[in-house]
Amino acid sequence: MATYLDEILRVHRARAAADHRSIAELEAAVVNAPPVRDFGAALRKASSSRDEIAVIAEVKRRSPSKGDLAVDLDPLELAASYEMGGAACLSVLTDEAHFGGSADDLVHARSAVSIPVLRKDFTVQARDLYDARAIGADAALLIVAALDDDELRRFVSVADELGLAALVEVHDEVELARALEVGATLIGVNQRDLRTFEVDADRAIRVGAAMPEGVIRVAESGVRDSADTARLKDAGFHAVLVGETLVTAGDPVRALNALRTGPARG
Repeated sequence: MATYLDEILRVHRARAAADHRSIAELEAAVVNAPPVRDFGAALRKASSSRDEIAVIAEVKRRSPSKGDLAVDLDPLELAASYEMGGAACLSVLTDEAHFGGSADDLVHARSAVSIPVLRKDFTVQARDLYDARAIGADAALLIVAALDDDELRRFVSVADELGLAALVEVHDEVELARALEVGATLIGVNQRDLRTFEVDADRAIRVGAAMPEGVIRVAESGVRDSADTARLKDAGFHAVLVGETLVTAGDPVRALNALRTGPARG
């Protein structure tokens, strides 16, 4: 039985197979990209306080499991609100078929802020990384479950050549070992199983316990409130990536502030 991830990857790999652009064309498109903003440094700086965790705030219109979340959002307005609320970085979903996003969403969101921006999409070929840099992304997502070892190693290398931070996403200890093997230093633990789209709220802490020193740790999905972020901060996570909770909040600035600082500690 096909899973959510299988169907999404089928669409992206079919598109990749039809993409015949040369490396020269891709390099030409990157020439005019804006200077890279340091994604990893922004997360480390924002998480340096004992009482705060960095938040990667996501521009997300819909999801395959929940349907429409905020289909009419204004990426410029939302991005500006996120920065006002203290977001360390942005994440912008650019997948159109399954998440309702677009490259334009990233371009507009990045133009409204001074913080780094992650292109959240399904990278299946090196051209995707060139495209990410060309539209102004400062980081790109690499999902271990979607790639074989050769692809993962190659894409980490290409991202580095382009100046992009590679957020390498894992779901368990086996995938973590694969990420570490290719030298990943920015690792996200997605608590949502991309095959079933179910959330396991303990996954990040369980997998994070196996991460070595020096890795920037990001918890993704299932982060609902300040109690969640405080728990993840205590477990050694530098950042959380939050979409649904923020795009559905009536006041994203207030919601983001609460996520960053967590509940009052005695």
